[in-house]
Amino acid sequence: MDPGEVPSAERGSLKISDRVVAKVASQAAREALRPQGRARTKQDPPARLPGADVTVREWSARVRVVLELGYPSDIGAQCGAVRRQVAKRVRELVGMDVPDVSVEVERLRSAELDGEAPGRVG
Repeated sequence: MDPGEVPSAERGSLKISDRVVAKVASQAAREALRPQGRARTKQDPPARLPGADVTVREWSARVRVVLELGYPSDIGAQCGAVRRQVAKRVRELVGMDVPDVSVEVERLRSAELDGEAPGRVG
């Protein structure tokens, strides 16, 4: 051991707050819901940003994501994509294992029903 090197047991520790993990999870959920290959446009219906609550224990995080989805759509596929992306990005960016990601769909939004899509004038 180099005389100037501090033993690992004496270096201290790293604590990543629940709030930081929640922000990473929220951004990851947004990434999963973004249409592939394009950025958001003004014609896209407005959507609330996904919210996330986390519980961190040592180097493991349980995540709950609350979001709204467009309708009609494959809700199951979108929820699966959110689960995978959240677990992947939290692992990559924070270094925590994510054994559980629960997804709560708070609202289904439809451009036609919300009056935002061009429709027929009858």
